[in-house]
Amino acid sequence: MSKPAVTELLQAAVDAVKGTERPGQAAMAEAVAEAVDAGRHLLVQAGTGTGKSLGYLVPALAHGERVVVATATLALQRQLVERDLPRTVEALHPQLRRRPEFAMLKGRSNYLCLHRMHEGVPQEEEDGLFDPFESATPTSKLGKDLLRLRDWSDETETGDRDDLKPGVSDRAWAQVSVSSRECLGASKCAYGAECFAEAARERAKLAEVIVTNHALLAIDAIEGAPVLPGHEVLIVDEAHELVSRVTGVATGELTPGAVNRAMRRVAKLVDEKAADQLQTAAETFERLMELALPGRLETVPEDLQYALMALRDAGRTCLSALGNTRDKSVQDEDAVRKQAKASVENVHDVAERILEGSEYDVIWYERHERYGASLRVAPLSVSGLLREKLFADRSVILTSATLKLGGDFNGVGASLGLAPEGLGDEEGDAAAETPPWKGLDVGSPFDYRKQGILYVAKHLANPGREPQRTDMLDELTELVEAAGGRTLGLFSSMRAARTAAEELRGRLGLPILLQGEETLGELIRRFAEDAETCLFGTLSLWQGVDVPGPNCQLVVMDRVPFPRPDDPLMSARQKAVEEAGGNGFMAVAATHAALLMAQGAGRLVRATGDRGVVAVLDPRLERARYGGFLRASMPDFWYTTDRNQARRSLAAIDEAAKRG
Repeated sequence: MSKPAVTELLQAAVDAVKGTERPGQAAMAEAVAEAVDAGRHLLVQAGTGTGKSLGYLVPALAHGERVVVATATLALQRQLVERDLPRTVEALHPQLRRRPEFAMLKGRSNYLCLHRMHEGVPQEEEDGLFDPFESATPTSKLGKDLLRLRDWSDETETGDRDDLKPGVSDRAWAQVSVSSRECLGASKCAYGAECFAEAARERAKLAEVIVTNHALLAIDAIEGAPVLPGHEVLIVDEAHELVSRVTGVATGELTPGAVNRAMRRVAKLVDEKAADQLQTAAETFERLMELALPGRLETVPEDLQYALMALRDAGRTCLSALGNTRDKSVQDEDAVRKQAKASVENVHDVAERILEGSEYDVIWYERHERYGASLRVAPLSVSGLLREKLFADRSVILTSATLKLGGDFNGVGASLGLAPEGLGDEEGDAAAETPPWKGLDVGSPFDYRKQGILYVAKHLANPGREPQRTDMLDELTELVEAAGGRTLGLFSSMRAARTAAEELRGRLGLPILLQGEETLGELIRRFAEDAETCLFGTLSLWQGVDVPGPNCQLVVMDRVPFPRPDDPLMSARQKAVEEAGGNGFMAVAATHAALLMAQGAGRLVRATGDRGVVAVLDPRLERARYGGFLRASMPDFWYTTDRNQARRSLAAIDEAAKRG
């Protein structure tokens, strides 16, 4: 019997969700099917409203081999598992004659640990374990969260933190969860047979489609011990986020607090000499960090070298001693030992990595107002890692609404370790060792030129370092007033967002919500419900707001969101490109800004009836040489620098929304 055509399957899936098949969705499904069948790699830009989930799920299910789908956000993971996959599997069953199983798999710390729940949490100051349920005051927020967790543990079938509604604080969850390093292992744990994390892994082994996140995909690639079952096809949704998520997983950090925690955890499990050695090293490191100034360390200073050598050596001594000492006064010593080992291993490994001084690592001090100083180390680039670990032995499909920056896919491709499109195919080419791939832009169902305007305020002064840009605030006030509220303000820093919110609250009689004053979900809900309300904030708003309809008709960006000049990792990456003969500014800073601006501008048009203006209050988007590259990365809105035109359009859209 011949295999059903992907177009027929897609139509069945679209009918099942009572949707309309779109040309871009059909083109995507056919391209994904072709790439998967040929074992090739594909980058697909699919604009908002394309229906890209079905565009990759249908050909993936039709292929018949195991598929891993990795996404960046929890919302999309839930949408796939709770809505898209059940409907699609049911719709395709008559033609495929099978119902593929699917499962969600996350990192171990996302699942409730029954050992922690029933046996308690290893203490740090004294022997044994303590029961957080007894020690927390029942009337406190922590106490209430813990009591609710205890009740939930008897009811839940998954133990997945995200199934707990409403959620609990990170502090409460930490009392009932473990990292993979802290886990005793199913064979050694009294609750191994009932373990939620192990059950999720078993379900994943039996599933044809496994939905996971970028972080777990990165751990699977970096740590060498496979977490994900073997698979033929990898689909990375929200692929514009992948490099930053992998970088985050590959970043090591040392803080005085973490070192002191490791010392307290191990102190009762090793001999006095080993414990004293780690305590002395911890005290030296803490004194040094009190004087640390933020910024990159091109070379590791001598005093820091000595402190790190002391930490590394003390860590090694304690890890060896852990294997020899058993203290009968410690309750549930296996759990206490495992947690101590995990903490000390992290201290040892990060200290050793920094001392090795790899040319491929960037080292810097960071200082946080609340948490103090930290020492961090991150890879200069993850492109080699991704090329080696991601693209070998399987077909990889990467998709997002923003992969084509400046008019082509090569910028994103390079960050993933791929040669320029087409070069990997040429025999004898230096790039032939990189996997060949194709890029496809399937467009969007929206008519951006009719639905939106991109307005650049070219009459304003170039933004400097000062937070108070009076001319920008005047312009912002006039635009918000013309729009009658309905404004999402995207700012390059929290300080700028706060300044603008405070200023406009004084000037206009409109409600201005500010990120940080309430949970993000609550702020977005309130913004979506009231036309006059404005929402101002920073990074998570550039990518995390989906408000179709008339209540978001003006999206304002205060300036081009280049990375901070003192960002150690970005500046190191830029310098490395320049030393290799490339244009570091365009490859790193401009590409970073283009990605954010494409995402930010994408907040405006979320449905076919949406109308509005994206206003960029930074004249460099019009005047600077790189302005064309940035504009080419954004949706193809009608473009103007006429401030009166922008105001008239906003007033007309506001009037139409009020009539509607």
